[in-house]
Amino acid sequence: MAIFSGLLVLGWVTHGTGIVKDDPERNIVIPDELMSELQVKAAYDGEKIWFRYRWPVDRPSLFNDVLVYQDGEWETRGGEALGPNPDFLTEDRVAMMIDDGSVPLFGRYGGYITIGDGLTTFTGVPETEEERTKYLPSTRTDPNDFEALKPESDLEMLRAAGQFIDLWQWRSSRSNPIGLGDDGFVAEERGGDAGTGPYTTNWDSATEQPLYMFDPDVAGSAALSIDAVTGGDVGFNDIYYLSADTALPFDPTLAWKNGDTIPRRYLRPATGSRGDVVEPSVARWRNGFWDVTLERAMDTGNPLDDKIFRDGASYDLAFAVFRNASTMRWHYVTLPVSLGLEQPAQMVAERIEPGTEPDWTQPWTEIKTFYPGQVTWGRLTDARQHPGADRIAQRVPVAVRHTEEQLALYGVQMEFAEEIRRQWIWTLIASLSLIVGLGINVNLLMRRREDAI
Repeated sequence: MAIFSGLLVLGWVTHGTGIVKDDPERNIVIPDELMSELQVKAAYDGEKIWFRYRWPVDRPSLFNDVLVYQDGEWETRGGEALGPNPDFLTEDRVAMMIDDGSVPLFGRYGGYITIGDGLTTFTGVPETEEERTKYLPSTRTDPNDFEALKPESDLEMLRAAGQFIDLWQWRSSRSNPIGLGDDGFVAEERGGDAGTGPYTTNWDSATEQPLYMFDPDVAGSAALSIDAVTGGDVGFNDIYYLSADTALPFDPTLAWKNGDTIPRRYLRPATGSRGDVVEPSVARWRNGFWDVTLERAMDTGNPLDDKIFRDGASYDLAFAVFRNASTMRWHYVTLPVSLGLEQPAQMVAERIEPGTEPDWTQPWTEIKTFYPGQVTWGRLTDARQHPGADRIAQRVPVAVRHTEEQLALYGVQMEFAEEIRRQWIWTLIASLSLIVGLGINVNLLMRRREDAI
């Protein structure tokens, strides 16, 4: 009875406590919401193509990382963080991967194919000076080994064959204020197209101070207040970013005081192929939603950097949304979505007259987004770790077998795989102990009854 009662009390006390909890030492932070939503529309006129995105955000993040003056020195705050940044010093973002069918696995499994083993911020991966980014399996001699990069000549042939994914990004802090997106790719790495991006680092390593400050005649002062920045008191109608129109060269002789804050990024026009993606108008957060539109020439003239859009063709898209001041892998992703230009697809781009602008009267395409966890392509294709690996070998699309809700839960389960396995063993031991204890008690009671008779 003591064994049975003790185990019963232990089960009652520990019921519902669970094992899913944040573990910063292992780079694990589980978002409060595993699911979210994204709305998308597309339009084209034969020369240009537009995409419009809308997603919920409780509070917009207008800053990514800042320089704060403290006791005679400028220190960096914000940028990358484990999970959401408590000071909202991590910008909101939306990203879109595009393929024209040249990467056949992408249309079936989306961004999962770009997640190799050993990527930056994954549990157990040692920190390195260079970020270990997403990559395509075809760029490695061993698809699961980040270091097994194929020779440059092979990579050039793969790129010429279209073995790359076009990557568009919009950033609330590092591109939106000057009406730009950011055009990149995923191939042997996740990188930017040829040219320069819409931002550069506002830091002079020789003097250990910023390169630029706010123009007081434009912004009202040379710096913002860190309390106003983190408290959400700086809004769209304020001058909150550095650019040629809002900045001056940094003046170290000014009477800087503790808490003075300057953005760590200086915004500038993008150049080359990297500057192909732009905004028709600067986006603003309204009524709990970001509403963002990006525009690009259908044919940029850069076929080794960009997927070229053609009338009557079909494409595969996958999206990622960064919200609630989270970055890196603490984002929400989607399954692949088909796009048709006058072709049947999950999302059909609206054809408009050349030289006109979209009126956006067509309905939104509603797309579920989910937290992906730490699920690598190596795990998914290994039959010892994933029972569905045989279906991947047969090229069965992920959407045929799993919903977004299931994938979100699977992502969390994989982050706690060892704990779940250990908990299962303890549960099995406790269950068997209860059965044995109950059997012993029943046997003792029967003996006592026989002795009494």
